Parts: sequence; C-alpha cells; structure tokens
Amino acid sequence: RCPPISIARLPPPNMLLANALFLSSASAYVITPPLHATRAAGRAPLAAVMAVETKVDAKVVKTLRDATGAGMMDCKKALIECEGDMDAATEVLRKKGLASAEKKAGRAAKEGIIETYIHTGAKLGIMVEVNCETDFVAKRPEFQELAKAVAMQVAACPTVEYVSDDSIPQEWIDKEKRIEAASEDLQGKPEQIIEKIVTGRVEKAMKAKLLMNQPYIRDPNMSVDELVKSYVAKLGENIKIARFSRFTVGGSVVEDEEE
Repeated sequence: RCPPISIARLPPPNMLLANALFLSSASAYVITPPLHATRAAGRAPLAAVMAVETKVDAKVVKTLRDATGAGMMDCKKALIECEGDMDAATEVLRKKGLASAEKKAGRAAKEGIIETYIHTGAKLGIMVEVNCETDFVAKRPEFQELAKAVAMQVAACPTVEYVSDDSIPQEWIDKEKRIEAASEDLQGKPEQIIEKIVTGRVEKAMKAKLLMNQPYIRDPNMSVDELVKSYVAKLGENIKIARFSRFTVGGSVVEDEEE
C-alpha cells in the first residue's frame, strides 16, 4: 500500500518572488526578474551620472569658472552635462548667461561709473559711462574691469560712433538711403532690387558705426553685446553702456576750421 501523499499549501500570490506564465504550446515558464534586480537596473543611470561627476576635477571647475564668471555649481553641472568637455560646457554657460541677461534687460540701471582710457602716446583718449542697478555692483572690480574693456574697445574702433542702433539719427539713415539709391551701379535695375540692395548697404554701414555689434577685441568670437551680457550673468544686475566720447589731439582744431 502506498503511503499517503501530503500536498503542500501554496503561498499567497503576494509572497511569490517570481511570477510564472504557463505556455501551453511550449510547456514552459517565463520568469519575471526579482524585485531587487529591477531596482538595481533603475539605479544604473544614476550610477553612470555619479561616475561622470567623480571625474570632474575641482581644478577644471575652477578653470571654467575663471573663464566664464559663472558660479561653481553651475560650472560643475555644465561639465557633468557635457561629460567634461570644456568647450561644450563653456557654450552651455554662455547660452545660460545670455538668457539670464535678457530677463534683466528691462530693469532700471541708474548707478555706475565713468571710466577713461588713454592710448599709448597720449594722442587718443576715451571716456565711457557704464550703468548698473546698484552702487554695490558699481564698486565691484569685475564691473570696473568691464568698463575699462569697453573704453579700450572704443579706442580700437575708429568707425564706431553710436552705442546701439536706436542711437542713430533717422536723418542719417534717410540720407544714406538717398545716396545709395543714386549709385551709378544701381541705375536701370528694378525698383524692388534697388530697395533690397540699398537696405543691405545701409545696414552694413550702420553696423560699422555700432559699438554693441563689434567683435570684442580680446575674443573676436563674441560681440561687445555678448561681452556685456556675460557680465550681467556674472554680477546679477542689468548693465548698459550709456554713452562714450572720443578725444584726439588736434580734433578740436579741425572742427573749428570746418565751422
């Protein structure tokens, strides 16, 4: 006589470590991965990020901060995001700084300083007024550094006469359009073509006169406008170049003779 067979009671479904699906055609089980394995897989991307983060050297972060003026944490995040690529991180911070500057552009800037630059030989002198929001920022060495850079930029650009395009008199623009429209090489062309060419030539002439459009003399890859915005991001206030004056030895004599 066969001994009685005891049948073990199955544990409740919520105590199973793996779920099985019966496949009648193959007579097999498909086992889902255990819960701890799923959690481990979810931690993989985080581990990868932490691995990159540990590779970002503090000296590299400081170098990026010195180059861009951004905060230490912003520099570290940019380097992690760009996997340690200094150039890519610099571009990320530059774009972030420009976006930040745009947000501050509408704020009043009534404080600031007047800076001067006398070129070698004392034959050329520049005076600029650069504004910010508070007297505290106006006294910061970084702000004074920017003002000096702007004065040197004006000295290096003899064609520059205005800060931005809204400073150019409409009379000058209209006069330039009339002169260009009367150019001999445009005679006989269709009116629409003439208008397009004239507009392009006048805009080109305007850019040569605008300070904010000029390539920065120490870094031609950025404009003076981008230079100012980088300091807006660095100092946290709206900054504007209000005006400038250029003085050349003998300049007043020429003006008197013309009068």
